[in-house]
Amino acid sequence: MTRIVIIQGHPDAAEPHLCHALADAYAKGAEAGGHSVERIELARIGVAFLTSQREQEHGAVSPPIVDAQVKIGRADHLVFVYPLWLGSMPALVKAFLEQVARPGFAYDTSRGPFDSGLLSGKSARVVITMGMPAWYYRIVYGSHSLKALKVGILHFVGIRPVRAVLVGSVTAKDFGGAKWLAKMEAMGRQAS
Repeated sequence: MTRIVIIQGHPDAAEPHLCHALADAYAKGAEAGGHSVERIELARIGVAFLTSQREQEHGAVSPPIVDAQVKIGRADHLVFVYPLWLGSMPALVKAFLEQVARPGFAYDTSRGPFDSGLLSGKSARVVITMGMPAWYYRIVYGSHSLKALKVGILHFVGIRPVRAVLVGSVTAKDFGGAKWLAKMEAMGRQAS
């Protein structure tokens, strides 16, 4: 059994979106595969923005962020689901990562920049939805925001491997939503 935490990063909690359906499909598959699933809905927990390095290193950690750290700490596998906004992750997702990835929990500054990660032994799946075709994001944008998350944050804190799913052309008339839900359910069943 794999312990999975799904981090739902769509900033709109007023109504369900494709990101919610993809996360639900992954969770359904994971539970059917005998894995345990916990969720963190970023739009519902009140993530504050950090304004200084001092605050990030020494500031108080809010109860929802402590709860998220507990869930992430006991997880084997993390699943991030969010839409691509202005070529990157929504600000809410970045603010959450800055809040949760604090020294002493996610990394240890005394260990040096190339071996500071405290979350080793965990893997991740990143699911990004976008209006543009996924191939266009890969070729023209160079998947830059995905690389920044993968290398600059997840690898830095020790999370490996990090796999990604780019769900493109979500606004197209012929978008295959049912196909993507089935893929997500299969990935969940395998906890990959």
